[in-house]
Amino acid sequence: MALAYDDGLEAATTLFVGGGTPSLLPPAELARLISGVHLQEGAEVTVECNPETTSPELLEQLREVGVNRISLGVQSFAPHVLEGIGRRHIPGAVERAIELVGQAGFPTFSVDIIYGGAHERDEDWLASIDGAIALGAPHVSAYALHVEPGTPLAKDPARHPDDDAQADRYLMADERLRDAGLFWYEISNFARPGHECRHNVSCWRQCDYRGFGCAAHSHQAGTRSWNIRSVDRYVDMVEMGRSPCAGESVLDEERRALEQLELALRTTDGVPVDSLVDDPAIEGLIEPGRRPGTVVLTPRGRLLANEVTLRIAARPEHVSHRAQIGHAE
Repeated sequence: MALAYDDGLEAATTLFVGGGTPSLLPPAELARLISGVHLQEGAEVTVECNPETTSPELLEQLREVGVNRISLGVQSFAPHVLEGIGRRHIPGAVERAIELVGQAGFPTFSVDIIYGGAHERDEDWLASIDGAIALGAPHVSAYALHVEPGTPLAKDPARHPDDDAQADRYLMADERLRDAGLFWYEISNFARPGHECRHNVSCWRQCDYRGFGCAAHSHQAGTRSWNIRSVDRYVDMVEMGRSPCAGESVLDEERRALEQLELALRTTDGVPVDSLVDDPAIEGLIEPGRRPGTVVLTPRGRLLANEVTLRIAARPEHVSHRAQIGHAE
């Protein structure tokens, strides 16, 4: 669970309950957790749900405590791909969940899909994209499958994703979603205008946020911290009244300014054109942004974002308040 804040405010401007499967909690318990958060009026409140655990009772309780955005972890519409990443859906569960979200009156929702799973074909991935579009999703998060150390997937190289296939599928998603009216606003996120996730945008703009739960990250005024990863150790520390923080990193002004540019480059906010070192290697990876004097990544540039990031030079004139980067017309 994470909360984001604007400068000088004690009440959170956004709340995101996710990372894990919060919808497995009894609806009353999840609602009680959310109702205990001090939120600003009009705050965006998102809860991640699995299709199978999305019920009328859960959605009713969430609406009553101010939740106004649901993020559904669909991952894939192909059963054999789901099995390859250790997931399964009851037939019809996704469609039923989205129907229930609409009936409950949520103003927006998101569908998460993953590409690069074992045995996934191009047609499987296109079916997942088209499935999300057909169900009317106003926001789609399309993530490349990432192999985390220590997981069952990490121990099975035969199920590891192919980099070239993932690149091709990202470009497929960008084209298909754009044609359907969902436009990229961050490398992995696409939305109809007005349906962007405010919580994630706050994080990319270096706003302060507080994370609760094992492995959760926080940021406050240039200090980044992270919690213990082990669930058991995290619970033990909380029960003993001790901080579960595992470590922190303090950014000086120069590093914070550079990070500001690195984060902005991942989004349609873009960066000042003269913040990038003149290098023929990035030709075709950037294009003019929507604001004068800025550039953004092209679709191919998004695939090579780390390479472009290495060519950012934070000059003194770019050391500014974060609000000057990211508030486009």
